[in-house]
Amino acid sequence: EETAKGAYGIPVVKDAVVATINENNPHLAFILKKGLTKNNFRDLWMLEKVKSWNEILNIKGSDRVSLYTRSDSCGAGETWAKYLGGKQEDLKGIGVYGDPGLVEAIKKDPLGVGYNNINYAYDPNSKKPVSGIRVCPIDINENGALDKEENFYETRDELINAIIKDKYPTPPAKILYFVTKGVPQNGIIKNFIQWSLTDGQKFVNECGYINIDQNIIKLELEKLK
Repeated sequence: EETAKGAYGIPVVKDAVVATINENNPHLAFILKKGLTKNNFRDLWMLEKVKSWNEILNIKGSDRVSLYTRSDSCGAGETWAKYLGGKQEDLKGIGVYGDPGLVEAIKKDPLGVGYNNINYAYDPNSKKPVSGIRVCPIDINENGALDKEENFYETRDELINAIIKDKYPTPPAKILYFVTKGVPQNGIIKNFIQWSLTDGQKFVNECGYINIDQNIIKLELEKLK
């Protein structure tokens, strides 16, 4: 609908959404060792098939899952839903406004699970997960264990490296865009975009994002000509 009205997107960086849980979750060690599969996440947010951590992990007990989602329309919600095969409005859970709000909700709830953009899940200084939460790993090959090549959540830098190498799935990794009305014509704007796609790329990682592929950059620079 937006491109039909003249919106023109220029890919600039990559970002990613991760599942987040409370660091005091009673099953934390098991979750970090095992990981959750896409189907586990789908059963929680989309299908409402499971209600407890014990069902998800296939262990005895009845620790009910506290499921959170975003109450506001957002890229994180849409990206997470796309990963699970739906749209943001399909996601179930307690609605919380904004990335910071969702982090705070998970911090206060030992049985909580939500999702966040990586810049909110990790501390910008320590590069470790924000105090009070942990990033819930994905068992990508669904073999019931978090293999060495799937275990890259300890620091933001490890996760960014995994996204660069396409070890972390897309979605929930995603490309972020500049958007203009029509192909940019203004010289100053074009210069800024060109700088963002060239020299500006060296600042991407320190800002918590991921560089886009050089082939994409080359194509976009050609388009700007």
